[in-house]
Amino acid sequence: MARILSVAPALPDHEHAQEEITAALAAGMTEDARTRSVMERIHASSGIRTRHLALPLAAYRGLSGFTETNELFVEHALPLAERAVRLALDEAGLAVEDVDHLFFTTVTGLGAPSLDALLATGMGFRSDLRRVPSFGLGCVAGAAGIARVADYLAGHPRGVALLVSVELCSLTLQWDDHSMANVVGTGIFGDGAAAVVMVGDEHPRATGRRVILPRVVGSRSALYPDSAEMIGWQIGSAGFRLMLAAGVPALIGGHFAAGVDELLAERGWTRDDIDVWIAHPGGPRVLESFADCLELEPAALDVSWGVMERTGNMSSAAVLHVLAAVGERAAGDRALLFALGPGVTAELVLLEWS
Repeated sequence: MARILSVAPALPDHEHAQEEITAALAAGMTEDARTRSVMERIHASSGIRTRHLALPLAAYRGLSGFTETNELFVEHALPLAERAVRLALDEAGLAVEDVDHLFFTTVTGLGAPSLDALLATGMGFRSDLRRVPSFGLGCVAGAAGIARVADYLAGHPRGVALLVSVELCSLTLQWDDHSMANVVGTGIFGDGAAAVVMVGDEHPRATGRRVILPRVVGSRSALYPDSAEMIGWQIGSAGFRLMLAAGVPALIGGHFAAGVDELLAERGWTRDDIDVWIAHPGGPRVLESFADCLELEPAALDVSWGVMERTGNMSSAAVLHVLAAVGERAAGDRALLFALGPGVTAELVLLEWS
């Protein structure tokens, strides 16, 4: 189907300790000592040590509304995405002129033309570049992007494709929202970007290198019933208000493992054949639910826990940071990369190094 040549994560320069972020948010969101105590407890139990933000922490208190934050999204997301793209192309040994297809995803800013058009013209991509901008897939879009790019390359086996994710979750901050969803969300989401370079199986870079590369060998999508209001945004004049239901772990427990086993069975594999589990770090309860339903050993998701500890949940970019953190593998190693997002939708991608 397709091979992954490079994965390049990128983070904004403003790095803050979790405790520092919590203190700033709690001071601005509530004067109630009990509410502040709940926020501090939930944030402290997230397993997150640091997060990166698009703006200096003190700048968020003065933001006036959706118009301003969306303009800031374009201003700051564009150079962050460009940084990730340059890193990924350099690592792959390719140039912008080589790219045939661009799948771009974000769920934290809006625009028409979409940000990928500004990225393509600003970086000098070819005018016949095939672009697919995506909004709405949310956290699942990193996994879905790899799968959809692989689908494209199956029909264009000599093609070069680029997946770009950029998420500035901090710019969706709602100071007046005291819901539990927002209390939890303000404790786990961070900002980040990533770019992935992929080529079709007949591209010279797919077979002409001596390094061991991961190949996409299968994928599966699942849209769970009666779950539309469990994860996502309520979008209005104030911008993006988080929907995050307490039932997400139960939803994972009820559906996820069966989909994994069905995908593995298509290749004659079982869970025991998977060497690396690349889970979207959606939060501590999400990671715990993935491990529980798949009956994994506690260390199986250590890479995902490590990314979450260092950066928080960067929505669609997070699972790509986990993929980058996996690093080089031995020939024959197999991985399952997966994520969950609004819908509720699950995306599963099988990888094999060769």
